[in-house]
Amino acid sequence: MTQVPGSQLIATVMLTNLNPATSSFSKVVEIKKCVLEGFTSIKHLKHVHAALFRFSLHQHNYLLNLILKACFHFGQTNYTCLIFNQTKQPNIFIWNTMIQGLVSNDSFLAATQFYASMRGQGFLPNNFTFPFVLKACARLLDFQLGIRIHALVVKLGFDHDVFVKTTLLCLYAKCGYFDYALKVFDDIPQKNVISWTAMISGFIDVGRYREAVDMFSKLIDMGLRPDSFSIVRVLSACAHLGDLNSGEWIEICIAQFGLSRNVFVATSLIDMYAKCGNMEKARCAFDGMPEKDIVTWSTMIQGYASNGLPKEALDLFFQMQEEKLAPDCYAMVGVLSACARLGALELGNWASKLMDRDEFLSNPVLGTALIDMFAKCGSMAQAWEIFKSMKGKDLVVWNAAISGLAINGHVKPAFGLFSQMEKSGILPNANTFMGLLCGCTHVGLVDDGRQFFHGMNRVFSLTPTIEHYGCMVDLLARAGLLDEAHQLIKNMPMEANSIVWGALLGGCRLHKDTQLAEQVLKKLIELEPWNSGNYVLLSNIYSASHKWDAAAKIRSIMNERGIQKVPGYSWIELNGVVHEFLVGDKAHPMSEMIYKKLGELTKELKAAGYVPTTDYVLFDIEEEEKEHFLGCHSEKLAIAFGLISTAPLDVIRIVKNLRVCGDCHEAIKLISRVTGRVIIVRDNNRFHHFISGSCSCGDYW
Repeated sequence: MTQVPGSQLIATVMLTNLNPATSSFSKVVEIKKCVLEGFTSIKHLKHVHAALFRFSLHQHNYLLNLILKACFHFGQTNYTCLIFNQTKQPNIFIWNTMIQGLVSNDSFLAATQFYASMRGQGFLPNNFTFPFVLKACARLLDFQLGIRIHALVVKLGFDHDVFVKTTLLCLYAKCGYFDYALKVFDDIPQKNVISWTAMISGFIDVGRYREAVDMFSKLIDMGLRPDSFSIVRVLSACAHLGDLNSGEWIEICIAQFGLSRNVFVATSLIDMYAKCGNMEKARCAFDGMPEKDIVTWSTMIQGYASNGLPKEALDLFFQMQEEKLAPDCYAMVGVLSACARLGALELGNWASKLMDRDEFLSNPVLGTALIDMFAKCGSMAQAWEIFKSMKGKDLVVWNAAISGLAINGHVKPAFGLFSQMEKSGILPNANTFMGLLCGCTHVGLVDDGRQFFHGMNRVFSLTPTIEHYGCMVDLLARAGLLDEAHQLIKNMPMEANSIVWGALLGGCRLHKDTQLAEQVLKKLIELEPWNSGNYVLLSNIYSASHKWDAAAKIRSIMNERGIQKVPGYSWIELNGVVHEFLVGDKAHPMSEMIYKKLGELTKELKAAGYVPTTDYVLFDIEEEEKEHFLGCHSEKLAIAFGLISTAPLDVIRIVKNLRVCGDCHEAIKLISRVTGRVIIVRDNNRFHHFISGSCSCGDYW
């Protein structure tokens, strides 16, 4: 039973004890006092409404207006409309309350219908009517009604009211008539912060982010004080632009206007820095917040995950757990993304159990994250179970399942799922074809790849992006069709980037075409002057061709520019802890045992016929410096650790940040045979499932 506070209880009792013979004025005063003190529930409100009937005040417009406002506060639009329909002579204040209340409760169509009824009964709208009915038009994208209301605004002389004009410019911006919005804005004689913010939001809504930032700058130049909403909006524009400089300037403004302690603003600042790729600044803003809500934590976790810092994302999540905060949808997506990046299946399983499984199955965002995590950890069976159990499958969910099957080498099932999706009436998008083309690349299905690539435009009217061209070049190059791949690059409607040229280089590596590789590498060095792998590979090509001066020049350029090699790392998860290994690493606490196990493995492998594959030195130099002994590559260290730390029947799962080298690939096949263990390695290109001496990639990667 709802408890009524003391003061409200006294007022209610007084209301109940009123004598009907008491003067009308006294009744109104007592009821007004009860209404103004507020209601604890809709039941309490109905009790007071009943008193209006008891004392014959149910047509008293002032009291009814108070009741209607309170009723809207409880979200009771149906009951409010019932009260209104029994009102015999509603005045303009009652009409305005109805329109405002309906808009505030997102009943936009009903609000415009009430406006039409009001006009039909001869009432003229005023400066309180226009802002709300125009907001309803904007939300409904009802441009024609908006135009008619604008004409009435001018006719009634409200065209200089800043609030009316502000809602007018919002209407035009929302409906896509941005030139009209700009004209309305320019015509406002004294613009306030709300007007400027409306214009900033208008620019953002149509993707004109630079103009939104410029508009905010003008707002500051005008000497106006921005509010939290305008700050949040302009920070989102900076995030879209990746404009770190403007973002840093806005942070200074935030401090100047005393908004640093505003959680809403500070969280938006963190989000901006994260989306601009500066996690140090994001963490500084995060640590400086005296109070943080779950949205703040989630933003930071997702920022780490999306910026390739999965370990930091997980560390922060554990810190959040210590604060006794339950993860929301976005924190969970960030954690699952981090687990997917690290291949931390056990940790991902644990994290997913912190939320009810039904939440994953009924929420496409959560469900997609879980499918993606399982797929990228090499557990496609679990990913498939989640996909099948999803209560509502949108396009993103289908895409996650198709891509998951493709990267795990289950290409034909991926094709089958694509057909199923079409039969379900869901049209594919660019991401769908990325998954299909990647699948074709992994197993060398050139004809299928061509069919999907050309079918994008011919069948589904989708224009291939640079990513689709990159996949197609990769597919052709790996299949040895280097000339066709090179020609495709030349015929691209856009300039090829380093990823596309890198795909062609992969084919040159595989098929040992040093002449074309030299051309490609020169192009890559132009595009990526900071990428050490390109320099090292070109230097080795020159050395192999006995062009010693050219090779020395490349090495000299590297030294002059301070370019250093990106090291190869491998990760393995054990009991919820992710262990990291670097080539030749001896920092692990169990390093002595790991190297001892490696020595034993080397003997067993040699007895089984293994010979280190130094042929890969030329083309795999990008992956890990060949100065290091082949046997100490990071993936071999991780596997040795896995062998001594897990049960004989456990699957060993490894994640590597670079492409697994040819020698390691051959060695791991043999390790899986001599140890009888299933070993799953995910490199930066695909999954390798090693079982009984063979790999799922069929030596095609």
